[in-house]
Amino acid sequence: MYYRKVKAYIEEYNMIQAGDQVIAGVSGGGDSMAMLSFLRMYQKEMDFSLKVVHVHHGIRGEEADRDASLVKKVCTGWQIPCQVFSYDVPGLARQWKTGTEEAGRKVRKEAFALAAAECKGRVRIALAHNQDDLAETVLYNLCRGTGIRGLSAMRPVSGEIIRPVLCLEKQQITEYLRAEELPFALDSTNLSEEYTRNRLRHRILPLLQEQINPKASAHMAETAQLLAKAGDYLFVQGELLLKQYASFKEGVYYLQEDFFKQESAVVPYGILTAFYQVSGRQQDFTAVHVKSVQDLAGRQVGRQVQLPYGMRAVRTYQGISLMPYQQPDDGGLAGEMRKEYREGWQIPVPGRVSCPLGTVWTRVFSYEGQKIEEKKYTKWLDYDKIKYRLSVRTRNPGDYLIINQEGTRKKLNRCFIDDKIPKEERGHIPLIAAGEEILWITGGRINEKYKITPNTTRVIELQYQGGTIHE
Repeated sequence: MYYRKVKAYIEEYNMIQAGDQVIAGVSGGGDSMAMLSFLRMYQKEMDFSLKVVHVHHGIRGEEADRDASLVKKVCTGWQIPCQVFSYDVPGLARQWKTGTEEAGRKVRKEAFALAAAECKGRVRIALAHNQDDLAETVLYNLCRGTGIRGLSAMRPVSGEIIRPVLCLEKQQITEYLRAEELPFALDSTNLSEEYTRNRLRHRILPLLQEQINPKASAHMAETAQLLAKAGDYLFVQGELLLKQYASFKEGVYYLQEDFFKQESAVVPYGILTAFYQVSGRQQDFTAVHVKSVQDLAGRQVGRQVQLPYGMRAVRTYQGISLMPYQQPDDGGLAGEMRKEYREGWQIPVPGRVSCPLGTVWTRVFSYEGQKIEEKKYTKWLDYDKIKYRLSVRTRNPGDYLIINQEGTRKKLNRCFIDDKIPKEERGHIPLIAAGEEILWITGGRINEKYKITPNTTRVIELQYQGGTIHE
C-alpha cells in the first residue's frame, strides 16, 4: 500500500526519469532505510541507476560507526553501491566559526557534490524527509517569521533534490518498516530536547495531532504546497518590480522611492530577492528584516539599518541602497571580522561553498576542445596547473597575478588601479586565490597562467554568485 503511494508521488512530480542517476542519502535511520527500500522497488519498474551516500559526522562515536556499518551491510546485501564520507564536524564547526548543525549541512552538501561529480547524465539527490518533518519546518519557520518561502521550503522537488517519502507520515513509515522487517538505527540525538526541532517533534506536533487534528501534518503539507505556488508567483512579480524600479551595480542594489509605492503584497518579495542577490544567501532573512527596509524608506537621508551577513541598507536621496559587507577600518571586533574575510573560506573541488562574500561552485571535467565559457561570472581554468587549495577571500598584502604567458607578476593593487576599480571598493571584492596567487578577480580578469590551452587535459569550472552583478 505505502509503496503504491510513494510510486504515485514520484510520478506525480516527475522525480525520476529513465537513465537518471539517483543518489540516496541514507543515514541508517528508519526514514532513509524505508526510502531506500522504495527506490529499490521502483528501480525494477524504471531504468535508473541508484547509489547510496552515507555521511559519518564524527559526533556520536560508536553509535555513528554502527550506523555506517548498518548502511554498508544493507547496501551490500541489496547490491547497491555505497559511498561513506567521514568528517570531523565539531572540528570544522570551530574552524568555520559556526554551529555543528550548520557545519553538518555543509559537509552533507559537499558529500553529495563529490558523489554527483562521478555520475553521468541527470543526477537526482533523494532525501528522506517525511510529512512530519515538513510540519516541523512549517511550525519552526512560522515562529521565526520567514514568510511564504520559509513555510514552503521543503518541496517534493527542488532543483536536483527529490523527496520521495514526503507523502508519508512518520507513523506510516514506522508501520512499513515493521511490516517489511527492515533494519534501521536509532539516533540518540533525536531524543534530546536540546534542539529546537526535537522539541517541536516531541511536544508541539503530537499535541496538535492529539488535541486539534490527527491529520495535522498532512494538512500542513497540503498548505505548504499551495503556499509554494503562491510564493513562486509573488517572487516573479517582485523581480518585475526590481527590473522597473531598481538597479544592481557594483554589488549594490539601488531601490528607487517609487519601488516602495507599488503593490504592498509584492514589494516585500522584491526586497527579499534583492537581499538574496547582494548576499548570495537565502537563509536567515525574515519579515523583520524586510520591514526594517520598508520603514527606512520613510526616514531621513543618511539613516541605515544592519542586515544579516554584514549587509546594510542606507537611506539616500533617491531611495534605499542595499550594500554588501565592506571591510572595516577600525580594530577590536571589526578587526577580527576583517581577519576572517582575508583568511577566506576554502573551496571544495568539486562542490560548493557559501559565505558572506557569495557562493562559489566548482566542477572538474576533461577538456576535449569545448568552447570556452565567456560569461563574466563563470570561468574555466587549467585544473592541473593549480598546486594549492583554493579559497574565496578578500585581498591581502602580497597578492599578485600572472599577467602574460611569460609569467610576469603584477601586484593585485596595481591590477585594481589599471582596471580603474575605485579604491573604496577594492577591499571587499571577492577573489579566488591559491595562497598569495590570485586566479580570478570575480567579475574581472583571470590569471594568464591558468588559461585554457590546446595542452589542457582537465578543466575546473568556477561559478560565482553574490556580492556583484552576475550574468
